[in-house]
Amino acid sequence: MRLAPAILAAFVSSGLAGCEGMQSAWAPEGPNAQAVVTLGNIMFIGAALILALVIGLTAVAILMPPERRRWLADQRVVVWGGIVFPVVTLTALLVYGLGVAGSMVRIKAEPALTIEVSGERWWWRIRYLDENGEPDFFTANEIHIPTGQPVEFLLTSPDVIHSFWVPKLGGKLDMIPGRTNTFRLEADRAGVYRGQCAEYCGKQHALMAFDVVALEPAGFEAWRAQQREPAAEPATAFLNQGRDLFLANGCGTCHVVRGTPAEGMLGPDLTHVGGRRMIAAGTFPNNVGTLAGWISSSQHLKPGNLMPSFDALDGIELRAIAAYMDSLK
Repeated sequence: MRLAPAILAAFVSSGLAGCEGMQSAWAPEGPNAQAVVTLGNIMFIGAALILALVIGLTAVAILMPPERRRWLADQRVVVWGGIVFPVVTLTALLVYGLGVAGSMVRIKAEPALTIEVSGERWWWRIRYLDENGEPDFFTANEIHIPTGQPVEFLLTSPDVIHSFWVPKLGGKLDMIPGRTNTFRLEADRAGVYRGQCAEYCGKQHALMAFDVVALEPAGFEAWRAQQREPAAEPATAFLNQGRDLFLANGCGTCHVVRGTPAEGMLGPDLTHVGGRRMIAAGTFPNNVGTLAGWISSSQHLKPGNLMPSFDALDGIELRAIAAYMDSLK
């Protein structure tokens, strides 16, 4: 019997642990996220009241003497309690839920920014659009947005269904091949908010994350101006060697580094890769060591991704390429 309290405590603590952390939907930092929490609370309260009523009636039916519970068999009790009450209650919750969900995608004001996001195997291709809806610049696995302003996301996928989810900023929406879904998010304050693919999409689904970096409007504009610039020229002979090795080993076949002959579109845009917090879709922190490890052993670190491992490079070559990547701020 002593095992029961321990099991209950473990169950409760594990449930509460899901209400904390960087991906907690219970710590909203935007209007859409707050709407999700409010909707969840009302649904939970409604479900709890219905459950309490059902348990109470069940207890009455089991424990009360037969002569005192004949009213339970009355036709009016059956009709009102078994048909009218659940139909009215569930309909009200459904209408309310659909209304809240609709309000999160309904256009309330012109977005301050439009971003196209494509979920791919297993990373995020991100394209910022200018004021005319034309491509402005590309990035990958890290989204910067201004605080206090609605941002519109155009979501799609070229391969399988993914799902775009930033728990602290809003709900989730599927990314479906051949279809573009529109989504809006807004951050109340500056910070880094972790996002995740919320639809199983293959063997590396668990390692398909991204960061949303919310900046004050002035900071965002400075970041956007910097992103529009081509890659910085190598400042040292070692970095110049790294760029030459990057191009000589065919990296430019899959990756873009604006300002160089690298014009590949298969993989992420690396023009400013050194300025990102993480690499490999939120899998590793971004530094020279992890960049070198990823270049040489990408298939070991994240099996099945579309980048081959360049394990034929010697140590100096590997460090030179990694240093060049790190210099692209």
